[in-house]
Amino acid sequence: MAQSFVVLMVDDDPGDAGLVRAAVASGTYPCRFDHAGDGVVALERLRSDASNGHRPDLILLDINMPRKNGHLVLGEIKADQALCDIPVVMLTTSDAERDIAAAYRAGAAGYVTKPVDVDALFAAIRSIQDYWFGVMRLPSRRP
Repeated sequence: MAQSFVVLMVDDDPGDAGLVRAAVASGTYPCRFDHAGDGVVALERLRSDASNGHRPDLILLDINMPRKNGHLVLGEIKADQALCDIPVVMLTTSDAERDIAAAYRAGAAGYVTKPVDVDALFAAIRSIQDYWFGVMRLPSRRP
């Protein structure tokens, strides 16, 4: 049986989350898709799951969210010994150079501006999956 991967998307837009869920499901790699609607919920879930030995293989993180934005969430993930080696790809509408630079300085593994076109979004998600699940070696989900 092929390895199954866990993708956590942190995004406050349920429409975007639904599209990315469908894109992940249509990909080549078997994935479980989880969604957190904001950064506070995501960090609580990540810390709880990590304490139980469960972690996502990849986090797709939006920047512009209420309560705790993606830059703050990324900083907390990278500062937490139990979470810091999980790859985080920023998936956001912002194409501002300051956001891109800040994300990489904080430890983002990648930065993708969400395409507006649905077909382009699906292609971007498939490319992310191909790279992270087909080419790269990921750390174990268990500490």
